[in-house]
Amino acid sequence: MKIATALHSSAAATGIALVLCACLCTFSYAQPMQSAVSVGANDLGGVVTSAHGPEAGVWVIAETTDLPTKFAKIVVTDDLGRYVMPELPHANYSVWVRGYGLVDSPKLQAAPGKILDLNAVLAPSAAAAAEYFPAIYWYSMLKIPPKSEFPGTGTKGNSMPETLKSQAEWLNVVKTNGCVGCHALGNRGTRTIPKELGEFKSSSEAWARRLTSGQAMTQMVNAIGRLDTPRALALFGDWTDRVAAGELPTTKPQRPQGVERNLVLSIWDWSRPTAYMHDEISTDRRKPTVNAYGRLYGATEESTDFVPVLDPKAHVATEMRHPVRDPNAPSAKNDPMAPSPYWGAEPIWDSQTSTHNPMMDERGRVWYTARVRARSNPEFCQKGSQHPSAQLFPLEQSNRQLSMYDPKSGKFTLISTCFSTHHLIFAEDANQTLWTSAGGPASGVVGWLNRKQFEETGDEVKAQGWTAIVIDTNGNGRRDAYVEPGEPLDPNKDKRVAAALYSVAVNPLDGTVWGTSLGFPGYVVRLDPGPDPARTALAEIYEPPFPGYGPRGGDIDRKGVFWASLSSGHLGAFDRTKCKVLSGPSATGKHCPEGWTLHALPGPQFASVTDSGSAEASYYTWVDQFDTLGLGKNVPIATGNENEGLLALADGKFATLRVPYPLGYYTKWMDGRIDDPNAGWKGKGIWSTFSTRAMVHVEGGKGTRPKVVKFQLRPDPLAR
Repeated sequence: MKIATALHSSAAATGIALVLCACLCTFSYAQPMQSAVSVGANDLGGVVTSAHGPEAGVWVIAETTDLPTKFAKIVVTDDLGRYVMPELPHANYSVWVRGYGLVDSPKLQAAPGKILDLNAVLAPSAAAAAEYFPAIYWYSMLKIPPKSEFPGTGTKGNSMPETLKSQAEWLNVVKTNGCVGCHALGNRGTRTIPKELGEFKSSSEAWARRLTSGQAMTQMVNAIGRLDTPRALALFGDWTDRVAAGELPTTKPQRPQGVERNLVLSIWDWSRPTAYMHDEISTDRRKPTVNAYGRLYGATEESTDFVPVLDPKAHVATEMRHPVRDPNAPSAKNDPMAPSPYWGAEPIWDSQTSTHNPMMDERGRVWYTARVRARSNPEFCQKGSQHPSAQLFPLEQSNRQLSMYDPKSGKFTLISTCFSTHHLIFAEDANQTLWTSAGGPASGVVGWLNRKQFEETGDEVKAQGWTAIVIDTNGNGRRDAYVEPGEPLDPNKDKRVAAALYSVAVNPLDGTVWGTSLGFPGYVVRLDPGPDPARTALAEIYEPPFPGYGPRGGDIDRKGVFWASLSSGHLGAFDRTKCKVLSGPSATGKHCPEGWTLHALPGPQFASVTDSGSAEASYYTWVDQFDTLGLGKNVPIATGNENEGLLALADGKFATLRVPYPLGYYTKWMDGRIDDPNAGWKGKGIWSTFSTRAMVHVEGGKGTRPKVVKFQLRPDPLAR
């Protein structure tokens, strides 16, 4: 098929630049000068002005290397360009201004307790201003195959794979459930081709080589292989060619408004430059006052067995080595790769444990989904075993199991599970049940650990169980014999579905287990365990209605509404109480569109896509059940992986809580902690970590370490 590779004409590019230049004036707000702000001994404050007068809605950044680990704090100016940066640790700081329509101001040296007025620098051109735009504004420039090319007709037709039935399926791959599942696209590291990659005849060849770089090669090659690979490579090549030729985004981000200006960010370095984080944990999900002012713990997935620990009060970052039970456990060091343009032929990842997701219990102990042994399961998991779950659904292997770290003893407990683990969550029940997800749908089961039984007996075999996902298609309200996936429905039997949980959450109202199941269009899954889950658990599956598709991370609020990040660029809310049908032969996924509400995520849509949504590819949604941020209870917060921030939906409107420095913020999870219930906004906040697999794409490049970010919302931009 002929692929268009011509660049936009220089006249068109010039036109775009002129439009953006004309718009730059909207970034500045000429206001009368205001009297100086008030600061305490631990604060910085002042007024930010430019040639246009006071600058509203810009960021003031203070950074220091005087503390045991690198630390930065960021606040936003108010309507009159004033700022107050509260509670800075005693140190010497470099302080500067960053904002849309500006370029970074010169860095000034300051210490807490000072009034420091700052001069903002207007961007000399649209191109200079666009360098600070979040990734989504650049990624939305990618050309998407039109709807007319679907469904694909394969090698005998239009070369589009026959498995791709719609444009939405193509988008699902280049967004959350494909390319953006590990890192953002559109930041400087991805919208340009590094010269160290080599010389190529075309940019599509450069992209083909780029995808084999480093130890994520297999995942990247598999993702592009789900598309018409030559066409996809040509489109990515065309994108980077147009950027290199000077084409700019046609839309621009808005400066922080309203409550967004109340944001206070605190940022610490932790871990090592060759590592990457998946998640962090600071407290017990069920009781966020646990571990007040205490240490945070990270999960480093395939990068290293040295998991990071941050003491945010002392500003100290350390590491501890997670052990394995079996020295023959697989290692990322052996993953296939081509040399990286940044790290060369050195395999920088060497993890055996693949710690993925941590959770904290009521005693401050940290539970991980972690690999503790080789993939082959012990006999008690397999066919012929007397284990109750194995008798019903034997399992031959698991890719990741469980561990627990006790900070008081400094020791790990390793737990071998038959079922694969990915995310985990504690129920609010008498057994302190630890429910897990499997990640992808292939395992077909949901697993759990009866924590009470495990801690009383130490018996990992008897304390664990798992169940197949069976839906009540005969509608009698109980679990019966079932037909297998792919088999026709039987009016006298139930139906097993080939699905598993990716995210996992427990409804505090009734103890049911909820989560997402990856795929297209994907599902939200509800599992009612019953009295004997291996035998009695019944599931329900709910497919998001178009234009929604591709659920990934999701969470539940304390009213029983499930919230999910959708690859379509929506935050989906599913309320089961609105469903007219819950079981029976029609309850196979499409039966409750009335239960769904779709909220388009902030940011531009791809220029050639007409469906609602945005180019945002949100990885996960977490619900702030206990108002740890300050927007209220049960507020869903989606990770803005292309917006470089968090996207909080409060009172029907999104607040974009952006991390402007370093550019490249991308997280996969967050949790909220209340350190002091009586201290107002100062006593609580949301914690997250930079979770991109490619820290070299973050501002600062090679050598940049992963970072912990604390989000706090004060009542106004000048509150101390």
